[in-house]
Amino acid sequence: MVNRTIMAFDFGTKSIGVAIGQEIIGTATGLTAFKAQEGIPDWQQIEKLLQEWQPDLVVVGLPLNMDGTEQPLTIRARKFANRLHGRFGVQAVLHDERLSTVEARAYLFESRGYRALDKNRIDAASAACILESWFEQQTS
Repeated sequence: MVNRTIMAFDFGTKSIGVAIGQEIIGTATGLTAFKAQEGIPDWQQIEKLLQEWQPDLVVVGLPLNMDGTEQPLTIRARKFANRLHGRFGVQAVLHDERLSTVEARAYLFESRGYRALDKNRIDAASAACILESWFEQQTS
């Protein structure tokens, strides 16, 4: 197995969560979340993160309805992944993110209590859940 550094994004129209992980150990850590205006992030913040962490691959959460069908946000997440690739030349893949926010809330509440449930922590933890789910899919 290759030890690649993978960065994940939990795309949203108001906030985008970011996590980082190592493929060889298959775990992820939430880094941060930053504001977006109608799904448009501050590209300089993203560039700074990409330069700092130098990921080999980027995983973008793909928001789907529970029945697997697409929703308006699905198209925007695809566009975000395409822009990451186009602007920064980084390989971007999409990964089903159903229930990642629910998982992130449960994890934060269990590990840190109610005070940990602020929006930035939830979005960063959601990105970590997306990345760990992607890791699991790679090994199965």
